[in-house]
Amino acid sequence: MQLTQNWLAQLPVTVTEAIPVGGGDVNAAFRLTTSQGTVFLLVQPGQTKDFYAGEIAGLKLFAQAGINAPRVIANDQINGDAYLILSYVASGSGDQYALGQMVAKLHQFQSPNGEYGFDYPYKGTAITFSNAWTKSWAELFVDRRLVGLATAIKKKGLWDTAWQTPFDRLCARLRDEFEKNPPAPSLLHGDLWGGNYMFDTQGQPVLIDPLALFGDRELDIGVTTVFGGFNERFYQGYQATYPLASGYEERIQVYRLYYLMVHLNKFGAMYAGSVAGVLAAISR
Repeated sequence: MQLTQNWLAQLPVTVTEAIPVGGGDVNAAFRLTTSQGTVFLLVQPGQTKDFYAGEIAGLKLFAQAGINAPRVIANDQINGDAYLILSYVASGSGDQYALGQMVAKLHQFQSPNGEYGFDYPYKGTAITFSNAWTKSWAELFVDRRLVGLATAIKKKGLWDTAWQTPFDRLCARLRDEFEKNPPAPSLLHGDLWGGNYMFDTQGQPVLIDPLALFGDRELDIGVTTVFGGFNERFYQGYQATYPLASGYEERIQVYRLYYLMVHLNKFGAMYAGSVAGVLAAISR
């Protein structure tokens, strides 16, 4: 996306330079030099300002929980394009032990109403999930997310019919397990892969791009294991701060499956083998 001078002039800051930077696969992103300092700009063409409502709410909750994350400066729309201005975090390096401690601190911040969900839905470019509040993690995670993903994947012709029986068996087992042993409704990042954290120039960990909700903290931990980017120091820091119950290594496999299904639905058949492998391993 190319930002015109006319477009930039409508921002609530005076821009002297706009440099495109990596912003993931969802947004156009820019580092802006302004009269008030450097800021980070996200733009979503063809969307209203409410496109960023969930991210803004998540970042504000992170602040309440004492979690290092970008600060919201402004949100609106210009010429039919939604934008979000955030504080700019210059990149440095740090110890993943501190990152693990901070994620554990995030998870210790729990749902104020004792329920699972969030005030805003999960909005991805390939799928949307309801985060409507519920007393059942099985409803939110199994029925809305896993089953919803399976339905979307089938519509795209990417679902192997051989997966259906083990998938149904897995969902039935999870419903039973979550009803018998409901997890605490922790504040989650919701998309905690290796590209969604950084260290600032002081060596402090920072979480970025949340898809926040209150749910089972093992979802975030499972996601960290899918694509790498988290070393043993991360898990040591986490366990020292908020230890996971024994057996978590097996339990997080279902969240690995979920994240791989998200990628199968979004990016296509290149993830089919990974989905098949994890499903086969955990549905026995």
